[in-house]
Amino acid sequence: MPVTTTTHLNFRGTAREALTFYAEVFGGQVHVNTYGDFGMPQELPGADKVVFGQVQSADGFRVMAYDIPGQDIPEGATTGSTRRENGMTITDRPFFVSVTGETLDEVTGPWEALSAGATVIEALAPSAWSPGFGMLTDRFGVTWTFGVTAPDAR
Repeated sequence: MPVTTTTHLNFRGTAREALTFYAEVFGGQVHVNTYGDFGMPQELPGADKVVFGQVQSADGFRVMAYDIPGQDIPEGATTGSTRRENGMTITDRPFFVSVTGETLDEVTGPWEALSAGATVIEALAPSAWSPGFGMLTDRFGVTWTFGVTAPDAR
């Protein structure tokens, strides 16, 4: 069996909502287990939060997520930033989630869906290194890059 990697996103109370949104964008099924499913008394705060969550689609998209215990994000708070400045990407993020396809058409649909409520850092368009590249931070604070594999890199 080959070694694979899966992005695991850590949320502060919004993992279920984020997973549901990502399933709408990329297709696939949401699977969620809560802290309560693994023995936390249901009446305790946080028992309904996600301890193991995943979206997986038939075409290979997969992302995992959970809610950091006791870390619900206050309404209106922000969790970091990524922006373009003088032609450079400035960020305090430790990672980006990268979506790559072979054609611009292949990545445009997910880009447009994920853009709802997002901050677009760099519009999806041809670039010096790719027939299409874009970057956005979604409404859950996750920064995504979208790219088209250059023909000579395939």
